[in-house]
Amino acid sequence: MATREALAPAKVNLFLHVGPVDAAGYHPLASLVAFADIGDIVTVEAADRLSLDVRGPFADGLSAQDDNLILRALRALGEAAGTGEPSLAVTLDKRLPVAAGLGGGSSDAGAALKLARDALGLDLDDAALAEIAGTLGADGPMCLHARAAWAEGRGERLTFEPRLPSLPALLINPGVASPTGEVYRAYDAGPPASAERPEPPPAWDVATVADWLAGRRNDLQAPAVARAPAIAEVLAAAATAPEVRLVRMSGSGATVFALFETPAAAAAAAGRLSENHPGWWIRPTNLG
Repeated sequence: MATREALAPAKVNLFLHVGPVDAAGYHPLASLVAFADIGDIVTVEAADRLSLDVRGPFADGLSAQDDNLILRALRALGEAAGTGEPSLAVTLDKRLPVAAGLGGGSSDAGAALKLARDALGLDLDDAALAEIAGTLGADGPMCLHARAAWAEGRGERLTFEPRLPSLPALLINPGVASPTGEVYRAYDAGPPASAERPEPPPAWDVATVADWLAGRRNDLQAPAVARAPAIAEVLAAAATAPEVRLVRMSGSGATVFALFETPAAAAAAAGRLSENHPGWWIRPTNLG
């Protein structure tokens, strides 16, 4: 079996409307999600047993133990396929910050599911893999497909959005974790918002989409900032970048994204911000 490798792209919530917790303990949401052209790298190859090796710049923040989403996903894959635990050696090059609001763990699991399916020759389409990914968390199906989409319900109801253009952007993380559970608890302590899905923008060019997004919100941003003030510093610094069109936190944080009209403007802003804030993780990218 040849070694197989795939990008597990960063997921960005361009907006995130969150409703009050329901009787089952879940929050309804509405979001437009996009995926970056940067992320972690997942590799699989044949082995005598299932294993996971985590390396890369953010390896220290992630466990390779049994609770890792990749291992849970591949064991669930073997159960669904009736083949038992797959004998694969998996390597995760962890390039995205951990607990960063970028869906990293779910995206890693999605990439591993696709690679394992193909490596083992399993007769399972992406819809079947998305069902497995959904057992791991609300982000699972959207990160398995890794396509721009409207997400509703608990995040599992997806409507793909092929009209979304490629959005030049920066991803900026101040180096602090923003655990999802803690942010949601802080959100629940405040006044509830609503999980309404807005009407789409009147046109799908970059400028119109950015202006339309400015009228949306991320309901988790305020509670995340309250527990991690460094996020507010990133938001303020990114907002001063020349030619920036929108600045917002993604997911439950702590990563902030900034939208620009051109890749050149995003790259120039990345250079200036990196000079002024050398301790921050800053990456230019395209979202779409």
